[in-house]
Amino acid sequence: MDAAAARQRLREARAALLAEFSARPPKAGAAQRLLRQLALRVDTQLRALWQQAGLPRDCCLLAVGGYGRGELFPHSDVDVLVLLPEGAEAHRPGELKSRLEAFITACWDSGLEIGSSVRTPDECLGEAAADLTVQTALLESRLLAGPRRACLTLQQRLAAQLQPAAFLRGKTLEMQQRHTKHEDTPYALEPNCKESPGGLRDLQVLIWIARAAGLGSTWRELAARGLLTPLEAQQLRHNEGTLKLVRCLLHFAAGRREDRLVFDLQTQVAQLLGLQAVGGVRAGEQLMRRYYWAAKAVTQLNEILLLNLEERIAPTPGNGSRRIDEDFLDRGGLIEVVDDQLYERRPEAILRTFVLYATTRGLKGLSSRTLRALYNARPLMDARWRTDARNRAAFLAILRAPEGQTHAMRLMNRTSVLGRYLWPFRAIVGQMQHDLFHVYTVDQHILMVLRNVRRFFIPEHAHEYAFCSQLAAQFDRPDLLYIAALFHDIAKGRGGDHSELGEREVRRFARQHGLSRADGDFVAFLVRGHLLLSHTAQKEDLSDPDVVAAFAAKVGDARRLTALYLLTVADIRGTSPKVWNAWKGKLLEDLYRLTLRHLGGATVSLDAVIEARKAEARQQLALKSALPGTEEPLWATLQVSYFARHDASELAWHARMLWRHLDSQEPVVCARPSPIGEGLQVLVFARDVPDLFARICGYFDGAGFNIQDAKVHTTRKGYALDTFQVQAQDLEAAQRDLVPLVEQRLGQALRQTGPLPEPRRARLSRRVKSFPTTPRVQLRPDERAQAWVLSLSASDRAGLLYAVARVLARHEVNLQLAKISTLGERVEDSFLVNGAALSSPREQLQIESELLDALALS
Repeated sequence: MDAAAARQRLREARAALLAEFSARPPKAGAAQRLLRQLALRVDTQLRALWQQAGLPRDCCLLAVGGYGRGELFPHSDVDVLVLLPEGAEAHRPGELKSRLEAFITACWDSGLEIGSSVRTPDECLGEAAADLTVQTALLESRLLAGPRRACLTLQQRLAAQLQPAAFLRGKTLEMQQRHTKHEDTPYALEPNCKESPGGLRDLQVLIWIARAAGLGSTWRELAARGLLTPLEAQQLRHNEGTLKLVRCLLHFAAGRREDRLVFDLQTQVAQLLGLQAVGGVRAGEQLMRRYYWAAKAVTQLNEILLLNLEERIAPTPGNGSRRIDEDFLDRGGLIEVVDDQLYERRPEAILRTFVLYATTRGLKGLSSRTLRALYNARPLMDARWRTDARNRAAFLAILRAPEGQTHAMRLMNRTSVLGRYLWPFRAIVGQMQHDLFHVYTVDQHILMVLRNVRRFFIPEHAHEYAFCSQLAAQFDRPDLLYIAALFHDIAKGRGGDHSELGEREVRRFARQHGLSRADGDFVAFLVRGHLLLSHTAQKEDLSDPDVVAAFAAKVGDARRLTALYLLTVADIRGTSPKVWNAWKGKLLEDLYRLTLRHLGGATVSLDAVIEARKAEARQQLALKSALPGTEEPLWATLQVSYFARHDASELAWHARMLWRHLDSQEPVVCARPSPIGEGLQVLVFARDVPDLFARICGYFDGAGFNIQDAKVHTTRKGYALDTFQVQAQDLEAAQRDLVPLVEQRLGQALRQTGPLPEPRRARLSRRVKSFPTTPRVQLRPDERAQAWVLSLSASDRAGLLYAVARVLARHEVNLQLAKISTLGERVEDSFLVNGAALSSPREQLQIESELLDALALS
């Protein structure tokens, strides 16, 4: 067989099959046919090459792994096993080796990228005994060429050697490990349709376990043995078909093996499926909703069947049952219905299952019998069921239970009960969030926020958020916070303000569930204002008493303030592990304390606050052995705004670092590990020039630091006194070791003259490319009309702040305060600025236009 001709024939055959597949609207059945036809085409070529190689007649060629199932995805591996008879290499070792090498080389030359192994039966079984992966691969072996008897003998010896209980245990542990690697959720924004929870691998594991125990190798056979109901078998086939179709289209769209539904490919796959944007919902979002529903169904059915397999293969000895009440048993820590028809006879028992789960110690889940009963009871969870007073009482009982809310709500969501009871919640199950900082779907984010709120009330977690736990310990109604957590984002994706729409939903919930008017108003306030505290803390000048007073007026009282603070911390921590940091925590806590004092009637004047701050700073200077009056020369040159924006620790540090350098002609740079525990605090003292802030930003950008906060002041002698809170992008770097590096190199950068260098252009992340944020610029006078507030919003990228600073320097716009807020891969920055250019409307338009150009991705 001519290798080039064989390669061409294989390429043409594959192209023809893929063209036929893509010519029609893709369906699961068409994907299954494609997989089999691709496998058959490879079978034909491998058999021809085997024949040509002239290997001994007692050798076998076996397909193993996924290829052994008789399925081949467009760019999947082709795994084969060459099975040699025992002692074959002893007779003609050189000749056999050369023929094997020629066969494998011919496979590659003809376009087959095979993964090959050469073993005798004893070697296969020896490796299988020690390696679960080898056992699994051999379990699916399929004869391609050679004597059938040898293949059957190997399969029979493997079956005799397999220990079903040990295989079950090993595969279950493997699956748990794999799920943990993929964050234990089918709702990742870029799920792996093969390996993620609810993916194809979960289905394959079930078949492997059943085959190892001799219980069947298809869903129909498992149903015949009573492990599945006909409906469950049909649902498994349907959802397996959906996942196979998605994986086929992924390979087709990527032109390579790609099993992750990455952002770059979601729209392409959706278009291949014939999906189009409808009513503002992107085609890619529709695809992901379809995928999540399939993955969720697989997760539910996987749990049912796996429990059934465990009971059949490895029943727990002495796993007796204990009656909980007339309807439920405790069977080895799992809730089991006494009667399979319980939910059909008494639908109100559905929610009572979860009340028991939340309130009964020792229960760790639901039995397969209960899971199956819930799965079959889904049609019963209708409008009449939702309005049943007994169910409403049961739902409130879960929220008001001493513990167990998080586990109960997650289990309710996993079993599709939560979305059927809270009807608005159903609309956000599996809904993606294209805002560049949420890493979870809306339903998973809501349950993560609920979990975070719940942990504030658990003493064992007090070390995680000490201040939040302290506040929670004094809060009288945690159930109201749980309700607010469930509803705060429940109206996402509807269009309009989700906070206002969510407020309507939670008011409806409060009325239907008999909450008092006061409680209804309380949770409505939390849902409507759940972004208020973070917005104020991260974008407004907290040293301005008017800002605090305006925020306090919106909150109303200390109880609402405490609840809003707890919900806000839980919300931010529930968006993404990357969004929360100690600096954000400090801003939120500072605003909480300032507002609490204001609400308590403490109308302390700014002058009194500043004098108290100065007194504390002098005490700290004395503790550092500073001479009396060390601070006076510096303080005499500074405006009131300086003392309002810096705490006593910073006042003392500045005075101690600068008292010898007040007339320095060279820039002074000092750094220290940040008092808040993350990053560095950097002080710059230098002659004020228009491009100073831009040069500082340029250094931090090039050195790999993220600026989190900047406070900029100019002394009466014309010196800039700027303080930055920065964090290294390399979070593993020891902050103390970075101090001398920053002091030396930032000082060098500030001594340079000449034009500012161009911002560096780093590669954009895939998320930013797929879901760019439209740049926005707003310039408005501050409340006192003494300065201007510049607000920016854009996709984050390297060099962004430096590019903004260059524009401001070009127009000689002075910066007084910078609030840098990075939300995942989106930035929302606020600056307090002034300058002569801002008094001209034409100049303002020019500045805004140049800023939009600087924020643009291209």
